[in-house]
Amino acid sequence: MKFGASVSSYTTTWEEIQGAMKTMDSGRWSSIWFPDHFIPPAAWKGAEDQPIFESWTLLAAVAGMTNTLRMGHMVNGNTYRNPGLVAKMATTIDQISNGRFVLSVGAAWFQREHEAYGWDFYSLGERSNRFEESCKLIRELFTATEPVNFDGKFYKLDNAPLSPGSVQKPHIPIMVGGMGEKRTLKTLAKYGDVWNLDGFAVGKPENEAMGGMSLELYNHKVNVIKQHCENVGRDPAEITYTISMPTKLSDNKSETDEFISKVGSGTVAGNASYIIDRVGEFIDAGVDEIMFSPRPSNSESLQALDEEVLSAFI
Repeated sequence: MKFGASVSSYTTTWEEIQGAMKTMDSGRWSSIWFPDHFIPPAAWKGAEDQPIFESWTLLAAVAGMTNTLRMGHMVNGNTYRNPGLVAKMATTIDQISNGRFVLSVGAAWFQREHEAYGWDFYSLGERSNRFEESCKLIRELFTATEPVNFDGKFYKLDNAPLSPGSVQKPHIPIMVGGMGEKRTLKTLAKYGDVWNLDGFAVGKPENEAMGGMSLELYNHKVNVIKQHCENVGRDPAEITYTISMPTKLSDNKSETDEFISKVGSGTVAGNASYIIDRVGEFIDAGVDEIMFSPRPSNSESLQALDEEVLSAFI
């Protein structure tokens, strides 16, 4: 079983990020992830004046400063960067890390960031269309042995080379983050290698009806993915299943209740025994990797999770 952690890139300092990275690289952790945001998101409302670090440059630093951790985003927002540039940055970090990079991607959702930085915030339908086309383009670049021509509705390539390519073979894994059953999970079935169920996004009415971060919700989404795979002629066994869990490890119920009220029902918050039991349920259901999202995500919280939770499984 693999365990990772999403380390906050906002309301923090480089020294705290560096300490978290070193703690993880010397512990039981398998992977480190950073959110791809430019303004702290909704759960941290009112924190726009707080420091926030750009995620790709953080990952480049992590690639050169760690030895064992795989790394990626939770998740790279498609609207922020041209997908050809994303593919180029991805292979560069894969080279620096000697094959430890995962390209995790999503359609992007945070309107305030787009307004702040002057980026177009398209309708949900257009963001979904752009996301699907972007994933197709990136996969073609990752798998091509020659320069790529691509003539899409939104993106175009003119005999574009991707050299150096991926260290990993056959290519850098493409992780798709999201739960949209009609579009996102279909895009995963067509172009992705890894699915991530994000607990921060669980708190929508249709997901609340399944109990938030629950086995019912997870199994339902997996069945949708399998149906999409059947429809597009993909073997669902080619998909790896992961979960991002907002986490608060504490024996203090008032602390865990406050965390749940702030972040939503996608959390797993409680004492070590409770978290171990919840994790065990998802392992039994076939989850390949769990990425905790502790807040704060500093050396102390990560070390506590390592010693009190990961040790029960590794």
